[in-house]
Amino acid sequence: MRVRPIQAVLLATLAACGSQTTGAPAASHEQAASSSEAGRPFATREIARFGAPWAMAFLPGSGRPLTNAALVTERTGELWLVDVATGKKVPVSGVPAVHVAGQGGLGDVVAHPDFAGNQRIYLSFAEAGAGGLSGAALGYGTLDLRDPAHPALRDFRTIWRQEPKIKGGNHYSHRIAFSPDGYLFLTSGERFQFTPAQDLGNNLGKVLRLTAEGRPAPGNPFAERGGVAAQIWSYGHRNLLGLAFAPDGRLWEDEMGPQGGDELNLILPGRNYGWPKASNGSNYDDTGIADHRPGDGFEPPKLWWNPSISPSSLLIYDGDKFPQWKGDALIGALSGEALVRVDIDGDTARKADEWPMGARIRAVDQGPDGEVYVLEDKGRLLRLDPR
Repeated sequence: MRVRPIQAVLLATLAACGSQTTGAPAASHEQAASSSEAGRPFATREIARFGAPWAMAFLPGSGRPLTNAALVTERTGELWLVDVATGKKVPVSGVPAVHVAGQGGLGDVVAHPDFAGNQRIYLSFAEAGAGGLSGAALGYGTLDLRDPAHPALRDFRTIWRQEPKIKGGNHYSHRIAFSPDGYLFLTSGERFQFTPAQDLGNNLGKVLRLTAEGRPAPGNPFAERGGVAAQIWSYGHRNLLGLAFAPDGRLWEDEMGPQGGDELNLILPGRNYGWPKASNGSNYDDTGIADHRPGDGFEPPKLWWNPSISPSSLLIYDGDKFPQWKGDALIGALSGEALVRVDIDGDTARKADEWPMGARIRAVDQGPDGEVYVLEDKGRLLRLDPR
């Protein structure tokens, strides 16, 4: 299928769909500074509203129309094309059927590094199986904007699945990040099953390194074992909801602990991060778990939080709008209802700021001009502007 250059049609797509869009222009939603914002180095501006947003991704490329365009997923299965300059949003068809239950539904969205050439969009999602089972899945399609009123994801194909599928609706994780050399990294939660995280015979509780087509990437640490083990980059993880590469190429990940013990990890190939044998939190029945300690054979977190903040996402900031944050991690906190900044220096991390946001923060992302956007768990897309 031949798709017209996206730069030439994206502005028309959003401009032509006034009758199909929802959300008021961003200027009408600007929030006045309140006492809760007084200590923040940023002001917030509401861009749009959603029902159950989960992730967002800007469309890389050149030209102003592309600069303002982002895709936003909702857990309930909707994909939106959003003009962040105006707040207009247009539904995108062609999204795969998703299993909406518990924490499951439509998850992450990421554009292929060569999106300007191939218009490929990746989605992660919860997928139903036989007998009430479910598991995370990953696939991609081509973003088709030939009909400005009806943007669509065409020829979607699923390229990866969690093995095995499990009963219950927890800990899918399924965050996506492309490495500087073009490999696809994917988080796969342990589905609230604990012990699979230590078993290399499945891909639950792992960080995976795949090709852009979903196959095990060459050079993975357990490739010689074959099978699903060939996908694995690291293991011993719980519910991994943030994944991002720093400008120096290091891979960082955050995950929810049980009661306490939320973690920020530097991900290294072949390492075992301990769950459920080691954690700085405790089980929900208040029984203890061995803390990380030197010599226990597990890779310890660079930082952890007690009590929990419930990290939902991770951005390594590299823009110029907030020069004081350059190279640092920004983490959305759910139970913490905060935006958290971590000072990163090479392979070390230090807690820096925790700004109350008055809402559960589901995702944080960076715009092409260095802006910072946050998605509240229950609806609003906000842009942060320097004071």
